[in-house]
Amino acid sequence: MNERFKASALLNPMFPDEITFNEKGVTFKVRKALSSTDNFVFYNDISGVEIEAGIFFSTIRIIPRMRQEIIMKNFSKGDAKKVKELLLQKVQS
Repeated sequence: MNERFKASALLNPMFPDEITFNEKGVTFKVRKALSSTDNFVFYNDISGVEIEAGIFFSTIRIIPRMRQEIIMKNFSKGDAKKVKELLLQKVQS
């Protein structure tokens, strides 16, 4: 399973956030103008997933155990819902 989700390029065309699923965990790439942060989290280290839905876009908040939360912005509502479903499915299995 190698699924990838990118934030909308509408609000941030040059540096969209990205979420990549693989066999053991998930990578969260938060991009900024001059830097980016890659966070790899094993599925069993995720304690929660929250979605803040706006009119057009959603913010995904990942709550890992023993770490600071990871905030991913500007995902479509459908992608945010799919990311949450996949994470919860992997965390429970």
